[in-house]
Amino acid sequence: MRFTYYGHSCFLVETGGKKILFDPFITGNELAAGIVDPDKIEADVILVSHGHGDHVGDLVSIAKRTGAKVIAGYEVVNWAQGQGVQNVHPMNFGAANFDIGKLHFLPAAHSSSLPDGSYGGNPGGFLLHGAEKKLYYSGDTCLTMDLQLVPRYTAVEVAVLPIGGNFTMDVDDAIIAADMIKCNRIIGVHYDTFGYIRIDQEAAKEKFRSAGKELILPKIGETIEL
Repeated sequence: MRFTYYGHSCFLVETGGKKILFDPFITGNELAAGIVDPDKIEADVILVSHGHGDHVGDLVSIAKRTGAKVIAGYEVVNWAQGQGVQNVHPMNFGAANFDIGKLHFLPAAHSSSLPDGSYGGNPGGFLLHGAEKKLYYSGDTCLTMDLQLVPRYTAVEVAVLPIGGNFTMDVDDAIIAADMIKCNRIIGVHYDTFGYIRIDQEAAKEKFRSAGKELILPKIGETIEL
């Protein structure tokens, strides 16, 4: 499984011959400018956790260009269709089977509205069962008891969690979340993009090490093997 980080909460997972793009937001991210070109990103599937602009900023353009199937909450899919995206699959919390394997859409404790101000439905995260490694992406969430359900679905091998605080979990909460989902290998996202969510990266890694866990913070544009 290959993981490419595009900044903020946008990343690409390549597994089973498929390219799965999560929460495409590049153009509005100053940290990604000159490093990532959204017009060159390829995807077979796009998973969207919720409707906020820092998660759907490049969704429409990438979906139209690539023809990727957009899988998201019902309201986000309706909005994307209104923007001309045709290949879609709406979900609410639950599981469904796709050519990328079984996929759970699970609750996140956050909010969700769309760029036009309309209701964005319930925010969530995704659990990929069919990947080479079982991967869980929480989406934007605070620490919530719902996370304890995740390992009851499958043994998570790598998890992608927000660590920036203010709008989501911070580093300390993410360590607790890692315990709750029973996964010690964490990729951190949703940090440093804006002033509200800047962190000390080395201190964050050390906190995870002290807790017997690994915090992976890829550079924007970097691809790693998981």
